[in-house]
Amino acid sequence: MYPLQIKRVYVPAEETDGQRILVDRLWPRGISKEKLALTSWNKSLAPSQALCKALANKQSDFSDFSEQYYNELDANEAAHDFLSFISEEIKTAPVTLLYASKDEKNNHAALLKTWLQQKLIET
Repeated sequence: MYPLQIKRVYVPAEETDGQRILVDRLWPRGISKEKLALTSWNKSLAPSQALCKALANKQSDFSDFSEQYYNELDANEAAHDFLSFISEEIKTAPVTLLYASKDEKNNHAALLKTWLQQKLIET
């Protein structure tokens, strides 16, 4: 099985990235499609605007954000479809989830990766 990894969009693409999938709702500032070397863009995996706004306005901390984002993923049919895609894809090549957040530890892509890995273990 190949790895599922995350990477900031501003870090150059590498051969070991395999499929590069942008998981942000908005296109990252200052970067071209060519430079991003994108395989696909899946906006439906990003947290809701309301959830992002609450975190940005400090109405919730990252722990609350994480719990609510996991709930959104559980209820999101597109996330479950993506899980099916990932379960097949990592059998043949690595997959890299791309995000623009400055925080490399506490971001939705890291949470998405964790959610996907947990669901893959359960199946």
